[in-house]
Amino acid sequence: MTGLAFRSGRGHDGPPVQNSTVRLIVANVARVGGSRRRRAARLVAKPAGGTVAAAGAAHFDPLSFDRGPSEPALLDVTIGANLADTAHTYGAREALVDIAAGRRWSYAELRAAVRGLATGLLGAGVGAGDRVGIWAPNRWEWVLVQYATAEIGAILVTVNPAYRTRELEYALRQSGVALVIAAPRHKTSDYAAMLADVAPRCPALREVVLLESRRWEELSGAPADPAALAHRAAALDGSDPINIQYTSGTTGYPKAATLTHRNILNNGYLVGELLEYTARDRICVPVPFYHCFGMVLGNLAATSHGACIVIPAPGFEPAATLRAVQAERCTSLYGVPTMFIAELGLPDFAGYELGSLRTGIMAGSPCPVE
Repeated sequence: MTGLAFRSGRGHDGPPVQNSTVRLIVANVARVGGSRRRRAARLVAKPAGGTVAAAGAAHFDPLSFDRGPSEPALLDVTIGANLADTAHTYGAREALVDIAAGRRWSYAELRAAVRGLATGLLGAGVGAGDRVGIWAPNRWEWVLVQYATAEIGAILVTVNPAYRTRELEYALRQSGVALVIAAPRHKTSDYAAMLADVAPRCPALREVVLLESRRWEELSGAPADPAALAHRAAALDGSDPINIQYTSGTTGYPKAATLTHRNILNNGYLVGELLEYTARDRICVPVPFYHCFGMVLGNLAATSHGACIVIPAPGFEPAATLRAVQAERCTSLYGVPTMFIAELGLPDFAGYELGSLRTGIMAGSPCPVE
């Protein structure tokens, strides 16, 4: 993704590979003694037409290693464990603000709500590895579903709010979604009607839950079951797949990218490190949650640092975004160039108090200096 953080980053260069005859037999990257090394990696020089034995003195068995910085260390925990750590440390601090809904959560409250929904999903028969779809614009329920599925090892399938029936059916069928949580509608899209249309053609789909429905209230209002959640958490690992995101499908249907706890948690965490996030930061996230920009660089960057997620509106509205920055004293703002241009183009732009901003991310397309 083309992007620009409003801070200079850190990088490193490594030596190029010199010998094209060298085969890397095992390449599981792990941290050993504070540096990145390849665990049990053997490098074998194999002459053309020869055998490994014929290589003789060219056979090497020692661990290989990557050159470069080893700090900050990668997080080797699940998303649920990371949220638990953050809630333990910053329980009273504000974690989530949904301006349109008029609701706020501290970290202690957010984790309690996540664990309640996670218990509700367990009661609905959602198991580890089951696919749970989320089809909604940016709203507080989206965040709860993101963390509740991670809590129990279900795989969150993020569905683009702009999908039409054909794309929706493809994503649900191709990923094997068992349960969909969806907004009843968004803008001109009647999600409930579209789901009713495609459901008979999605053999894995067992249940559709509409936000604001009684069924949603049952799932999200369930009291947390600590024993059941602890049992499930004990079986989870950072390398487990936890998210399926669909690409734009530049040459055909959208393509599914499967991501693990470790993938997306460290992506968000390291972006937060680059932007020097702390628990004092408040991140305005007008970019969509269904995309990694919103759910990873926004939500996970925030919760891995104890920062606050601010949702200015369900969909992008330039004025609503700037009002949110002003009212919530946001320190960071995200967007693609078109969004920033729309904000700068507001007739009353000069009237907004935006002095709290110190950083942010512009990404998604070439970022003009202007």
